[in-house]
This record gives sequence, C-alpha cells and structure tokens, in this order.
Amino acid sequence: MRKYLFIFKSEVMSNLQYVFNIITSFIGYFLILFVLLNLWKYMYSDPSQVINGYTMNQMVWYVVVTEILWGSLGGRSLSKKICSDVRSGNIAYNMNKPYSYIGYCLSSHLGSLAIRFILYTVLGMLVGFMFLGSFPTLNILSVLCILITGILATIISTLLITSIGLLSFFIEDAHPFYWLYSKVILVLGTIFPIEYFPKVIQPILNYSPVYVVSYGPAKLFVDFNYNSFISIILAQIIYIFIAYTICNFMYKKGVKNLNVNGG
Repeated sequence: MRKYLFIFKSEVMSNLQYVFNIITSFIGYFLILFVLLNLWKYMYSDPSQVINGYTMNQMVWYVVVTEILWGSLGGRSLSKKICSDVRSGNIAYNMNKPYSYIGYCLSSHLGSLAIRFILYTVLGMLVGFMFLGSFPTLNILSVLCILITGILATIISTLLITSIGLLSFFIEDAHPFYWLYSKVILVLGTIFPIEYFPKVIQPILNYSPVYVVSYGPAKLFVDFNYNSFISIILAQIIYIFIAYTICNFMYKKGVKNLNVNGG
C-alpha cells in the first residue's frame, strides 16, 4: 500500500507545479457551467416550480456537482496513456515492477486529479453561490458523506476508464469506446438526473455506472438523507469490486496474449 501512496503523493507534488495550467482550464469549465445554469434558469420560469421532483435550485446544484466530478476527472488523458502504453510496448516495463499496473494507474491518476478536484470544487461552489445566492442546507456529517461518495465515484470512473484503455490489448484503437462512454455519462448523468428520463429506462440507469459515478453524489448534495447515502455507497463498493475485477482480468488476459505471441 505504501508504494501506491508514494505514487499518489509524487503525482500530487508534480501537479502542484502546474497549478496555473489547471486554473486556465477553468475557462472552458466556467463556460459549460454558465450555459447549463442559464439553460435551467430558462426552463424554470418560476424558481419555485418543481419539475420531475427538482426545484430550480436543486437542478442548478445537481449540474454543478456532476460537472465537478466529470470536469476534474481527466478521463481522456488516462485512456490515451493506457492505449499508448499498450500499443508502444511501454507496458512491458511495468510487468516486472513490484506493483500492480492497475494499482499504478489508479494511484497515479488519482494523484494527478487531486489538485484539479479541489480547485474545481471551489470554483463550482463559488459559481453556484453567485448564481443562486445560497447553498443547500447541509451539516458537517452530511458534507462528509457526500465527499466520501464523490471520492468513490472518482475511483470507479478511473477503473472503468482504465478497463476501456486496456481494450487496446485486443483491438487496434480503444478511443471510440471512451468517446462513447464519456457521451453516455455526459447525457445520462451530468446534464439530466435519472428522474428526467422515461420511467421504463430509469431502473436500467439505477443499475448503470451513471448512478454511482455522477447521479448518486449529486442527488445527495441537493436532497440528502441517510437511507439514500447507504444505498449509494453500497452500490459504489460493489461497482469498485466489479470494475477492479474486470480491469485485472483484462490486464492478465492481455499480458498472456503478449507472451504467447512473443510481444
């Protein structure tokens, strides 16, 4: 475990040197938030109006939280890195290292996004407060619970994107699969909550990655209760186990294929 903590801390320290570059990326993030927040302001002609169980304030904060989770993730760079490692053969150097390649990808990426996550959270909360003039009513314990689900959501997203990158063992280019995954999360989990979709597909979404990587933490932020927290965190723990198992299987299968083919 200490070696993964060392990798995590090394990435954090490395990214501290590029804080200015991270801040400049806020321009695009701010524009996305600005467009989405004004979209919901337009749709809610009356701020007290309730649409599919959400007031305007709740929808605005829902979008803010999901954009923090997705905007700070940097999933495209992780997918590209793994694809590049596989296709270039650099992944061979990690096979004899005293750590798991999956664990390395997870700890390295979490370290690279830690500073970005903090800064995006501060900016998102500031933009939401400027737009609405108030925060949801939360206590310290509920904030801690939401933070835990946000961290677990980031871990799940990282593992799922890692599994997409590992498809490069078996196909020539895994980028289209990441593009598809990112658009599914964007449309089904970032812009709209699950309650906005037809009832026939809501149960499917409740068992999909959308529920654990974006909807869950955002839903808790706008309408916190402990029963929902327990359901969400249990689902996240199950997803972490499943996602890690898939990554580990794909990596071992891919390495075996390389060895058999003399790669």
